Amino acid sequence: MSINSAKPIHTMELGSTEWKNIIREGAKAFNIYIDQKKIDQFAKHAVELIKWNKKINLTAITDPDEIAVKHFVDSIASLSLIPHEASLIDIGSGGGFPGIPIKILIPSLSVTLIDGSRKKVNFLKHVIRSLDLKNIKACHVRAKDLAKKSAFANSFDVVICRALAALDHFVSMALPLLAKNGIIIAMKGGIAETEVESLRLLSSVKEYDFSVDLKKYTLPRFGAERSILCVKRKRSCRKF
Repeated sequence: MSINSAKPIHTMELGSTEWKNIIREGAKAFNIYIDQKKIDQFAKHAVELIKWNKKINLTAITDPDEIAVKHFVDSIASLSLIPHEASLIDIGSGGGFPGIPIKILIPSLSVTLIDGSRKKVNFLKHVIRSLDLKNIKACHVRAKDLAKKSAFANSFDVVICRALAALDHFVSMALPLLAKNGIIIAMKGGIAETEVESLRLLSSVKEYDFSVDLKKYTLPRFGAERSILCVKRKRSCRKF
């Protein structure tokens, strides 16, 4: 087992200097620099996540090492794909991932977080207030219902989701929300080739007409394999 893929043999205090440094080092793998104010916001988000997790089910990941890497570092892996000043919707945001870390690093984004659990949405609203984030809101609604509302049709430049289930179902659900030349970003552990092929077949249908690009990467520190699938209408996605 390589040093980079070995699981840390100790934990540290959530939000400590050591914890923040793990995020800083992990972010470097994606050529991302995080300043002190933003890393402090990450820490506050993490502390509130674990505090609320004692009352409602927000995350199964509670180890500080894993929270730093598997929630925060992983959430920002797609940052290079997201245009500044874009409108972004995070579907099934849960504990705020990936939407809140992305918003912290790109403050110019207009962000909508949605979740089907009212309790999780209450948590998201609490974090937004606690971090004093602007131009971001959390809504208690399911994506399939949101897509039926004309006010949201074709209104988001970026539709993003992490740890989703079937890719073709997610893409079909996300397309009605997507603005012209917008990007759908699906973040997942492993993506089977059959899932990608299914999407490419769907893209051949005239009314869909989108490109499919897949990027695989290794999560720093833990060595876990991850995938980002990018779907864009007509033109290819910006390369990593």
